[in-house]
Amino acid sequence: MSGTPWYRDGRLRYGVGIEDTFIPQERIGHRKLDEYELTQHYARWSDDLELVAESGAEFLRWGIPWYLVEPAPGEFDWAWVDRVAAKMQDLGLRCIVDLMHYGTPLWLENSFLNADYPERVAAYARAVAERYRDVWSDFTPLNEPVVNAEWCGQNGAWPPYLVGDDGFVKVTTQLARGMVRTQQEIADVHPDAVFVHVDAGFRYEGETTPVPRDFLEERRFVALDLITGRLESDSVLGRWLAAHGVSSDELQWFRDNAVTPDVIGINYYPRFTTVRIEDGVMTPERSDAAGLRDLVELYSARYGGPLAITESSLVGTPDEKLEWLRDSAQELGSLRSEGHDIVAFTWFPFFTLVDWLYRYDQKQPDEWFREFGLVDLVRGADQGLERVPNRSFQAFRELALRGR
Repeated sequence: MSGTPWYRDGRLRYGVGIEDTFIPQERIGHRKLDEYELTQHYARWSDDLELVAESGAEFLRWGIPWYLVEPAPGEFDWAWVDRVAAKMQDLGLRCIVDLMHYGTPLWLENSFLNADYPERVAAYARAVAERYRDVWSDFTPLNEPVVNAEWCGQNGAWPPYLVGDDGFVKVTTQLARGMVRTQQEIADVHPDAVFVHVDAGFRYEGETTPVPRDFLEERRFVALDLITGRLESDSVLGRWLAAHGVSSDELQWFRDNAVTPDVIGINYYPRFTTVRIEDGVMTPERSDAAGLRDLVELYSARYGGPLAITESSLVGTPDEKLEWLRDSAQELGSLRSEGHDIVAFTWFPFFTLVDWLYRYDQKQPDEWFREFGLVDLVRGADQGLERVPNRSFQAFRELALRGR
């Protein structure tokens, strides 16, 4: 790579992300969930990207809808993505490409359980890297593997609809294999590629947990430990994986094929990242910048740096958003002065999203709007969703431009 990589120049960059959850599979009581469709990003993508640039953001976390781009195995339709990529290039926006955000194509039977999943997702990622080699250099192989495993493997909410620890382990190991193979395939065709691995930063409070709390605090690292080859058979996680069918040979495969993230992304939401568990009941608990500090210190001690805050925001009034912008910026400044290698902060999502619970009823999308963003969505008489920046938009812009 020519010159100093962006994540090694000592700066803290500000960016935003566009919510890109794609769960296209439908069944009785479970309707399709495509955030780009629900927020009209497919139609308004150009205006959205111009707003991103206007916000002062230096980078954008943005995802490709795999299920639409590869409608049949090995057959690609790049027309829409080509236009988006060209616009990003014109605007000078660095895109951290979110390759996998929870959902698989409809043709992949049993979703993540399909024996071919790791190779299929890697082949798709290689195709993206080859086509856009002159436009994009930053990639997230898979967003939030632990959340993915919870919804798809533990809670039975998304395909392949598994439940319990056994389901969690089965999905996790497949996701991790896909992450490794994705990084290997991209690096093969794009040697200068930067890999930003992103996971949710779980925090736990309470003592009467259904399983020991110290185990939960280890489990949140399982995917990153697997792909980086640091998970040993005799560790707490190694013994747990073995109890659910993961062989020593499989763990050895991860050690033999270990990949190294260039940047590790931590997702932290002050209104629900921290969960209180009492008598087996999990309840989101409000936290503050101290929770952000806690996670940065944990990840920094375990993996080193560079680190990025790849998602953070809250549903609240503009004043509450302004307060979180101020508090998080101050805490990150303190952490950086103490030697923690934090290279980016991402307000995610940039605009209103539709709550994932939309999938399970027949209410209109508007009834599930959650105003996380710097930009609100307001439906007009023509049913179009207008983009209306709120007061936190300008405050973010000032922070972002100050850091340049």
